Order: sequence, then structure tokens, then C-alpha cells
Amino acid sequence: MKEKIRIASGQGFWGDLPKAPVDQIKNGEIDYLVMDYLAEVTMSIMQKQRMRNPEYGYARDFVEMLDEMLPAIKSQGIKVVSNAGGVNPLACKDAILDAARKQDIKDIKIAVVDGDDILNDLENLIGQGHELSNMETGQPIKSVKDQLLSANVYFGARPVVEALGNGADIVVTGRVTDTGLTLGPMIHEFGWEFSDYDKLAAGTIAGHIIECGGQASGGNFTDWEKAGDLASIGFPIIEAFPDSTFHVTKHKKSGGLINEMTVKEQLLYEIGDPSEYITPDVIADFTTVQLKEVDVDCVHVSGIKGYPETPTYKISASYNDGYKISSSLVYCWPDAVKKALSAADILKKRAELLGINFESFRTEFVGVNACDENPDRLNEDLSDLNEVEMRVSARGKNRDELDRFGKEIAPLILTGPSGVTGFAGGRPKSSTIVAYWPALLDKKACKPRVTLYQV
Repeated sequence: MKEKIRIASGQGFWGDLPKAPVDQIKNGEIDYLVMDYLAEVTMSIMQKQRMRNPEYGYARDFVEMLDEMLPAIKSQGIKVVSNAGGVNPLACKDAILDAARKQDIKDIKIAVVDGDDILNDLENLIGQGHELSNMETGQPIKSVKDQLLSANVYFGARPVVEALGNGADIVVTGRVTDTGLTLGPMIHEFGWEFSDYDKLAAGTIAGHIIECGGQASGGNFTDWEKAGDLASIGFPIIEAFPDSTFHVTKHKKSGGLINEMTVKEQLLYEIGDPSEYITPDVIADFTTVQLKEVDVDCVHVSGIKGYPETPTYKISASYNDGYKISSSLVYCWPDAVKKALSAADILKKRAELLGINFESFRTEFVGVNACDENPDRLNEDLSDLNEVEMRVSARGKNRDELDRFGKEIAPLILTGPSGVTGFAGGRPKSSTIVAYWPALLDKKACKPRVTLYQV
């Protein structure tokens, strides 16, 4: 058993800083690089990409980053764990193998974790009595079955542990929890049992702290002016110990900041009930977390309690819930707000004259009340405002009607109030509204698959 391991965050979401994982490898010692790509809506985006091209459906920029890092990963013995596989981890694996072959890098073992995609199994699951009811509305999933774009099980750390136990250098998964990417290496290296709930909870919370990348090291921080050099922000690193305590730190001389407050803000991010943070592996109690700054950019974490896991997996599904369209015009002084209000009213009346029916029609006035959405602000004396952006959005079931409405916006420049100083992006087009469907599924109904491949 190792005395400690260093697990570095390389990506906090699909589209994060491309330089971050490279810096984590070249700026200091690490044992693992974990890269999180999957938000709830990301799966549906990847599914649509795969429908257009069967070789897509994963985070292709992950492979581009790996291509640059493969020599260092191989020479330094760094292991990579990522859910970049999205809805097509096998294609992601193939792309990595191709990159390794082109660089003549041999003996790289890649494990694929899949089995989470249940979209094509829904008919059987429903027939077996699994209603997959929406956790918020209680509706059964069959009510939107024909509109479904994706349906994935949140697996936890178990398949990651299995993959590492099989000797994988790179673990590519589908929908594995953000926290499972970090917890898996801890269980593997320290030999924790899956009944060691306090330890599993600690590893889960460690994963939660670094799952959003630079958000734990000064990014998006309330006291952002104290966060130092954010241009060269250093992503966080978990320095984990066998007793389940750990440090949150980053490479020396990197930008950003890690202290009790940056860690606390990340701890509170998207957790629901802090005493019951439910994952497939354990229920973690965030109210037991003890923090102590032990050095510059180094916070010690201890005291964490955990409880047995639930008998269900969470399902993240998405479906087509109609269409939306939006655009904006900028009006200048004098009477910028008055002009913008009039323009919005004209647009709505022209839509009515065309017989266009919206499920909702919304206007916002950026510079006045777009953030606080307080309609009373529009009654204040705003005559001295230099400019205001009128942003209009509409949604409905008829895509053709929304596209027809989009043709009414640019003509306002010459057929509405004077003073338009900004119109960008051309004629707007409608786009699909992807709605989220959370549900629960008995763990006995599905299981992950782990397959090992080698150059």
C-alpha cells in the first residue's frame, strides 16, 4: 500500500481549459489525472452527435489532449480516469489507440466502462415493471418515451476499481459519477472495502471538491480579487492517505488560491441535503467535514462520516420538449428603455397578426433587470441610460412557426423605434429544447461492463 497518492483534476466540464491537464502533468508529481466531462445535458448533446456520425458521441477534445500527454503519461506512470466516453466510450477508446499507435507508444492498456446507456433497453425495463418515474413530477417515463434523446445510469466507483485492478493505464467511462472518478483510485490503491462507509464518504467528498476543476482553486470564488493570478490558475490536487484523510492542494507557483473558503464554497456546490449526499457507492455526510489550513494552498480534510448506499441507481434521461428561439437588439440614448419596450411590444403584436402561437413569450432588458428580473425597475426614471439590450425569447411545439417569427426581428431595425446600435448573429433559427428526466432504477436491473484493450 502506498503512503499517499496524488490525484489531479484536469477538466471540470466539457469545454474546460485545454491547458489544465497538460500543466498538471508537467508542473509537478501526480499519480492520477481525473477528467470530468459529463453534465446532465451533455449526454443528450453527445447522443445527437452520434446520431449524425456513429464514430462520434464522446469528448473528442479529450483525445486531442491525450495525444499531447501520452509520452509523459507513459514515462511517468500516470494513470488517467475520465468519463469522456460519453455515449460512445468504445469509439473514444479506438481514437486513443490510434493516437498511441501513431506515436509508436506501446503497452498502453485502456479499460472501457460501459453498460450505462439504457436507451435501447427501456422497452424491456418498462415491461419488467420499472416505471422510471420522474423524481420531481412522478410521471412514468413512458409518457415521453418517443421524445427521449438519452437515458443513462449513474454508475459509481466499482467499475473504475475493477478497471484499475485489471491493470488499466487509461480508464474511459460512460456515465460514471463525477466523484467516482476520484474515489475509484483511492479504493484501488488503499485496498478499502466497499463496506468502509466512512472511507468511501471521504473519497466521495474528495472527488466532489475537485470535480469542477479550477472552481476549488479560486475560480468562480466570491472573494475572487483575493484569488491571485487567475490567468495561470492551477487546478486542484487531492493528496490522499490510507486513513481517508486528505489534503486539497495545487502545484507550487501556479495561479489561483486554495484555502478553507474556496474549499467550503465548492463543498456547497450542487449537494442538496448536506447530511445525505447520495451516490451509488455511499451516502456522505457533508456536515461532518473538518477543514484546517496546514500550509499555503493546502487544506487538510478529515472527520467525514458515511452510511450504506441505497438499492437504486439514479437515471439521467433527456427528451425533446419542443423548440425555442431567441435574439436581441441594442437600443441607444435617448430613451433607450422606452424604445426597447416598444420594440418588444411590436414583435409580440406582429406574431399575433401572423397567427403564431407560443407556449411562452419572454422579453428581458439587459442593463436594467435581466439579472434580478424585477419588473418594477422598468417604471423608474431610466431616461439617462446610454444603452439597453432587448432580448426576446419564445418557445413552442411548432418549429416552423418559431422560424417564421425569427424573420420578424431584423426588420425591426428599419420598421421600429430608432436607435438600434447592435444586432449580431444574423437571422435567428429555432433549436430543440432538451429537458431533463431524473429517475431511479433498481441496481439489480443493470450492471456495468469493464473491458480491457491494449496497443
